[in-house]
Amino acid sequence: MDSYARLLAAVRRPYATERFNRLYGHREGGLAYQITRYSRLAKAHEDNYHDNQAPLYMISAPGRTEIGGNHTDHNNGCVLAAAVNLDTLACASKTDDMTVQIRSEGYPELKVDLSDLEVKEEEKGTSAALVRGVAKGMLDNGFKIGGFRACMVSDVMGGSGLSSSAAYEVLIAKIFEAMYNEKEMDATSRAKLSQYAENVYFGKPSGLMDQMACSTGGLVNIDFKSEPKVKPIQYNFSDKGYQLVVVNTRSSHDDLTDEYASIREEMQQVAAYFGEKTLRSVRPEQVFQHMADISSKLGERAVLRAMHFFFENERVKKQVDALLNDDLNAFFAAVNQSGKSSWTLLQNIYPAGSKNQSLALALAVAEKVLDGLGACRVHGGGFAGTTLNMVPQDMVGMFVSTMEHVFGPGCCAVLDVRQVGPQVVFSSEEN
Repeated sequence: MDSYARLLAAVRRPYATERFNRLYGHREGGLAYQITRYSRLAKAHEDNYHDNQAPLYMISAPGRTEIGGNHTDHNNGCVLAAAVNLDTLACASKTDDMTVQIRSEGYPELKVDLSDLEVKEEEKGTSAALVRGVAKGMLDNGFKIGGFRACMVSDVMGGSGLSSSAAYEVLIAKIFEAMYNEKEMDATSRAKLSQYAENVYFGKPSGLMDQMACSTGGLVNIDFKSEPKVKPIQYNFSDKGYQLVVVNTRSSHDDLTDEYASIREEMQQVAAYFGEKTLRSVRPEQVFQHMADISSKLGERAVLRAMHFFFENERVKKQVDALLNDDLNAFFAAVNQSGKSSWTLLQNIYPAGSKNQSLALALAVAEKVLDGLGACRVHGGGFAGTTLNMVPQDMVGMFVSTMEHVFGPGCCAVLDVRQVGPQVVFSSEEN
């Protein structure tokens, strides 16, 4: 029996059901959908690479949802985030050289020579940059790397606000980890090297929240004050009668990097006014005492964004306390306040002066439909893309139907929290 036959046999064994349920919960389509998805990916690898004798690995990395802490992580603040049951999935085989070959569904084949790990300006903004950056990060953390061939599929849609890039980075790290190293990397190190790849090689100034949530799994409170402190929160929204629904407004993130970067830059300019690198090292009362001078030197928007940071940081603590006390009303109130703060203080609902205000429309429609139940807020970076909504389960059908009427069929992703980070789900080496 060759590697493909052994891998497909593992996917169809009785124990596979428990593994699928652990990763995907009660996703639409259920077990049959995942078996078909995994089988097709293995067939794609066989058709493209014909590695019949090489060990094969099915490796999954989750997307993430941001629940609290909008644009706080890059200034060493606090966040509440969760891995979700959408993933980027690879069927991968080890090679005996230093070349990485990846065929992602819908994209041309990518090739990266790992013997050269220098930053390539011409690669910035590409998947090749992420692979090269993750490889460099692995070496810097004392791990081995080597070539591999992989076919990938993803239901963590690009531009969905669910961190497709972080899922991709964490997946690449897990592939290196599984194929070339006997020890497992801790979640924080994996997240940091993934962020390094995105910041330095890809050229996007992201914080660490996305990678930490994807790398850790579950619902987590993360404090970035110094070394990230991760506190798991044992809470399942679906058990309480609510569903997470992400609405993709299908507005484009193209050419918005400067908008995202301006938030971090302006917050750090306020911190620099006090001789600090980040706002976490500044006391809120300092900003209020010097508000007029800061406004004249940096502009009022920088002050408003600093105010958002301080208020949002405190809100995350309120959200965590509310969940620990099983007080959903207090939790939803804090989530809604976060959404309003992003709109009025942080100002990342739409680019300044733009008539494209799809996020604002999605939030207004959600507030009307929910009518005081659940919560809604901007999701992730903002300016375009997605909103996060917490919807009573008996209203999900109506909520989705309403949003699809506005933004088109398939705009909603109904999600659960995934309790685990990146995983080797199956291998052809299993008995």
